[in-house]
Amino acid sequence: MNRLRLLLMIFLVASVAACQPIQPPAEIDPGQAKILNAMSAAPLSVAKDASIMDWPIEADGDLIMLREGSNGWVCFTDTAGTPSDDPMCFDSNGMRWLEAYMTGSVPEIDSVGIAYLLQGASTASNADPYAMEPAAGEEWLVDPPSLMVFVPGKLDPALFPAQPGSGDTYIMWPDTPYEHLMVPVSIAAGFGD
Repeated sequence: MNRLRLLLMIFLVASVAACQPIQPPAEIDPGQAKILNAMSAAPLSVAKDASIMDWPIEADGDLIMLREGSNGWVCFTDTAGTPSDDPMCFDSNGMRWLEAYMTGSVPEIDSVGIAYLLQGASTASNADPYAMEPAAGEEWLVDPPSLMVFVPGKLDPALFPAQPGSGDTYIMWPDTPYEHLMVPVSIAAGFGD
């Protein structure tokens, strides 16, 4: 087995072991609801001490800090404009990837990074990282609860397919600077508490 694939699989098994999203109470004020929404992307053990960010109000605006964290993780609220509730939580290497994506630069990652998407996610295209809506005749690609895995260098399409929808790990945005693995996870009751 390819060494990279083996290391990724060990890493993913360890990461998924604590996957249980936070469920917000039925009634809560809007500011707190955004924080809980962002926290629902990751296990409580990660989300409870993560920084919480909201997306800019204007296209060229700055991210909005909702809560300062202490563990190096950054959780973001639901992404507006998509059909699903898709908050995300990134570790430090994942944040390096996200910052490059947001600025249109090439990610400089020197080790594996991850992001939790325990509410699932949707994207307009698996070919164009910046597509804002699906092409004519296409539909949104909707992923189940997942991990995003970022690795240095290029992913090997012989090891992972580039087609979403099979329920298996796949390469999102292949052959772009932003390619990464989407790894579906099962959420086990009782973990992450």
